[in-house]
Amino acid sequence: MSNKTHKSAVINMTEGNPVSLIIKFSIPMLIGNLFQQLYNLVDAIIVGQFVGAKALGAVGATGSVTFLFFALCNGIGNGGGIITSQFFGKGDDDDVKSCIANTGYIMVVFPTIVGIIAFLLSGKILRLLETPADIMADSAAYLKIMCVGLVFVSLYNYASSMLRALGDSKTPLYFLIFSCVLNASMDVLLVCGFHMGVVGAGVATVVAQFASGIGCLIYAINRNEFFHLKGKDLAFKPYIVSRVLKLGIPLSLQFSMIAISCMALQRVVNSFGPVAVAAFTATSRIEQIIHLPYQTLSAALATFTGQNYGARKYDRITVGFKKCVMMMAIFSVAMLPVMQLFGKYIIRIFVADSAVINMGARALQITSIFYIMLGTIYIVRGVLNGLGDSVFALINGIVEVIGRFIVPIPLTGIAAIGVWGIWWSVGIVWSMAGISAWMRYLQYKKKVIPEGGVAIPF
Repeated sequence: MSNKTHKSAVINMTEGNPVSLIIKFSIPMLIGNLFQQLYNLVDAIIVGQFVGAKALGAVGATGSVTFLFFALCNGIGNGGGIITSQFFGKGDDDDVKSCIANTGYIMVVFPTIVGIIAFLLSGKILRLLETPADIMADSAAYLKIMCVGLVFVSLYNYASSMLRALGDSKTPLYFLIFSCVLNASMDVLLVCGFHMGVVGAGVATVVAQFASGIGCLIYAINRNEFFHLKGKDLAFKPYIVSRVLKLGIPLSLQFSMIAISCMALQRVVNSFGPVAVAAFTATSRIEQIIHLPYQTLSAALATFTGQNYGARKYDRITVGFKKCVMMMAIFSVAMLPVMQLFGKYIIRIFVADSAVINMGARALQITSIFYIMLGTIYIVRGVLNGLGDSVFALINGIVEVIGRFIVPIPLTGIAAIGVWGIWWSVGIVWSMAGISAWMRYLQYKKKVIPEGGVAIPF
């Protein structure tokens, strides 16, 4: 049965104008990603303003660690989504359903195991990162809550990745809006009302993620025909699991290596004391917002590429890639004067401490110079992931690990640079990863498509 016969809320991206399809798919996903980041922003703003700069630093000190644990699980989900999009492009409805089921099995077992291990090791990891003593207790409490909630976060990411693989970027948005409102309400209640501090912020985030995940999955089962799974669809399929893991594991390793490298950078940040930790936390939260348009274009391009790769419509991949590069470049240039001129006002949203505000504002002036390189990483990642290039994920992860391990320490050790070497190193690592991504793209575009022996016409 062809995917065209389905009446479910999916978008077939193998037909129609590539640019309009990508934009139509991207807009709801961008809005959804903005709401996703509101989890972190709401936590940071409420904790920073109502509990204090040290509490903000305590939450921020766990960022790279939670990123590591989430990355281990989310890479598998993303890999399953890409494989699902390729099956959808080919019109293999049975394999689409089997991929949804088999990826689901992985996404239940794997996050449970990772969450248990992470919970047990959380204190040791924070001590390894030399987390300042005056924020250690709050950091440990917040991190353990995030470990308990890992399976709930993975539930939402699994459901949303499957829906987006089928071109449905609206349903995940609706449940993110709901969960963001719930998260903000619970933050106010637990942190401001019951004075639970960072523990309250963590509980609010986990409960909101669970609500969005279970709601999104139930809705998909009831309304999307591809989620109407019967006996044969639920069967364990080794060849599908193999394909998902073949792509998902490198993606997990890539994200995990990046997370580990962020932990190495966090260790350097911690050595400069609570003010630097709070400033780095605030700038990291802002940069997460800057990442969103790049992430959105990357995810849209991966789905677009995956579907058209499955349909062997390689010329459409070319058009989508070039237009995404153009949109990325425009956004990068537009954000530069914003960060150069209004950094203090942006940092002030998070914290009232003047020392943190001044340091954070100057930090944004440094990193904004490198946004074009950051965007390059995401756009190339999107097209190569859609084509199933698992090698790129490892290359990109290795480059970022090397960069974050070897760049920050010598830079911050130079007297004339000092603490600013933290943010200069961020930009330099983005540049290293962006250049390596482009080199991989130039190499991979010459690769021959095995099924038809036709070169990808980039």
